[in-house]
Order: sequence, then structure tokens, then C-alpha cells
Amino acid sequence: MTAPQTRPLEGLTVIDLTRALAGPYATLLLAGLGAKVIKVEEPHGGDLARENSPYLGRDGILVERAHEDDISLSHLTRARGKYGVSLNLKHPEGKKVFMDLVAKADIVVENFTAGTADRLGVGYEACKAINPGVVFASLSGFGANNHSGKAMDVIIQALSGAMFTSGEPGHPPVRIGIPIADMLAPVFTVIGILAAIEQRHRTGEGQHVDVSMLGALTSFVAIENWSAMAAAGMEARTGLTVQRLSPFGVFECADGYVAVVAVHEPLARGLFAAMGEPDLAQDPRFCNRDARVANAEVLEARINAWSRTLPVAQVVSALEERGVPVAPVRHPEDALVDPRVVERHETMAVEHPTYGSTVDLRTSGVPIQFSAATTGFDDALPVSIGQHNDAIYRELLGYSDTDMARLKSDGVL
Repeated sequence: MTAPQTRPLEGLTVIDLTRALAGPYATLLLAGLGAKVIKVEEPHGGDLARENSPYLGRDGILVERAHEDDISLSHLTRARGKYGVSLNLKHPEGKKVFMDLVAKADIVVENFTAGTADRLGVGYEACKAINPGVVFASLSGFGANNHSGKAMDVIIQALSGAMFTSGEPGHPPVRIGIPIADMLAPVFTVIGILAAIEQRHRTGEGQHVDVSMLGALTSFVAIENWSAMAAAGMEARTGLTVQRLSPFGVFECADGYVAVVAVHEPLARGLFAAMGEPDLAQDPRFCNRDARVANAEVLEARINAWSRTLPVAQVVSALEERGVPVAPVRHPEDALVDPRVVERHETMAVEHPTYGSTVDLRTSGVPIQFSAATTGFDDALPVSIGQHNDAIYRELLGYSDTDMARLKSDGVL
């Protein structure tokens, strides 16, 4: 009989000092992998994402909150599987409570502006003094010790050069539609945390993991050698296609767009055959890869002239028959319900804790599969600030009724 599968990070406790998107996405991944995540919020205000429109509630989706139990979709999706406590870190007693949590924790994650955690007395050195084995992760715009200022996704996209990797030559920069910096940096943060946990297995010591949003996104931009392309006279910004790999990119159809990859000889010949022009394979301008790159604009114009006369389905069918990689360019709403990602729980249904799935919405899952483990989120969500105070402070820390009453009356909780 097969033993029930557990999640890979079960048994690890995370203290979550993050808010907005980048930090909460890192702790969301840790929660989905099985860690117990304790989200710490200020008693008055809480996570900024609680006030993000739109909201979900008894009346469905609303731009403005109409009922007390309407919940921001941002908070609903980013706080899944987390236990929420309230704690005033600016109160002297609040720091003591926080350190009681750290003493029980394996991981602390924060995404304050650089220097804020130390200024509050809850930075790495303070946590290390209480728990030498703690892995303390800082996710910031420019690095834990860089005081360049606050960073948002669009700021990092601008500074990283990413906005000038898309779009047409001479056209304005293009903001990537998904918050790519806010999503990429947390993935590196989780990689760093897990690497530090593995090192702790050998040394018994924790450490400070420091990830910057600018560094994470710029490292991706740097995977292409922009200077070399410029030196070779190749245009870096080519819009819907990548001319140094031509034919490679997005082409227009009569009723939409398709993505096509025909870089290598068999693929290029398959594309030419689908176009009804097999002789292009002998044309000196297109007979090999270098020639196609050198004449990319001419080749792409011919492909578009063909594809624009046909519906997406016909173009896809013609290319698939010849083994050429092709796909329709889909709207996000269609992509999120692809059976391949639904079956693997890479996207998940959004459910209100009281009203369930009142509308058909999907959000991100954990896009990792294990042969001897599973992923998923605890049935926990801090709908109200401090919702799990009793469960954490009483059960995990052993605080008494007297302790809880005093902390509440003093404004600590």
C-alpha cells in the first residue's frame, strides 16, 4: 500500500514579514511546498494588498468594496495557506514577541525597504542572536544594503533594460504586461532559501539570503548579448519576431496570431511546404540558417503574406502536419483553463472562504511536480488582521490568557 504523500517542506516554519507582491509570492511558494507560513501584519492597516481592487464577495466581483466580507483578489490569492497574526513591531514588547516567533522558526522572509528591518530591530543579526540556525531572506529592490529608494515592478523593468527588449525599433519602450520583476525575484529568493537550508544541514548554521529585484531581472536581460548584436549590425528590437533566429516569432492570421519556430533546416523546409512554396528551400536568400537571418525581413514579409490570408486553425493545422512548432496566441483567460495546466494544478480555482467559487476565476498554483511528494496549500487564510493570533501565540508560543490580554491592552497585538 502506497504511503500518503507529504509536501516537501513540511516541518519548516516561516515567519513572513512581507507585503505587496514580490515578498508574498515567495512565501506563497513556500506555503504551497508545505512550509507553515506565519504572516505578520501591523495591527492597524495590514498588508497593502488588502486594499487592491477588484474585490470578491457575495455579489461577485466588484471594483469597490461593498460589504465587510468582500476580499481583495490580490490578498485572497497571495495569502492562501498562510496563518495571519497581528504584531506591532514598533512597540518594545512587539520585538520580544517577534523574537519568540523567530526562536521557533526556520526561515524569516522580509521585503522592507533596505535597512528598515535593522532599524526596527528585527534584522538578520538580531534574529541570528536568538536563533543561529535561522535562514533570513531579504527581498528588496536593489539589495539589502543599498539605499537607492523604493522599487516597484515598473521601476525595475525600466532600470533593467527589459522595456527595450520588446517592441519595434524606434518605438516607445514596452512594459511587460505581467509584473515580471515582482514574480522573478521571489523565485530566486526561494532558490536561495532552499540552498541555505541545505547548507544548514551540513553546518548547523543559518545565514542571510539577499536578493534584489533589479539584479534578478537584469540577469535575465543579460542572457542575450546586446552589445554583440549591435556590433554585428543586428537590430535588438524586432517586435514580434527574433530576426537572429528567423523564422522565429509571431505572425498574423486572418483572425488572430500564431507563434512559429522554424529555425533549423527540416523546420524551415516544413514551413515553406506549408506555405505552398517548397522551392524557397533552394532560394539563395533562404537556403540555410545564416542566409535566412541575413534576409529575415524579406522572409518574414512572405510568411505574413501567406498567414494573413488564412484563419489561425488552418495555419496551425498545416504546420503541425509538417512537424513545425506552432501555437495560437491565446488570451490569458483561455490559457488559464488549458487542461494541461489545470490537471497539474499549475492554475487553481479562486474561492472566497465564505461564498466559495461565486465566479469562474483561476489563480496560480505551484508549477512543480514531485514523484514522492505533493504540493498544495493549508486551509488557512487571514481574512481579518490577526485572525490566527490564538492559534499561533497560544499554541505555538504557549502564551497564557493573561499574556494575551496584556498584549492586546498594551497595543502589541
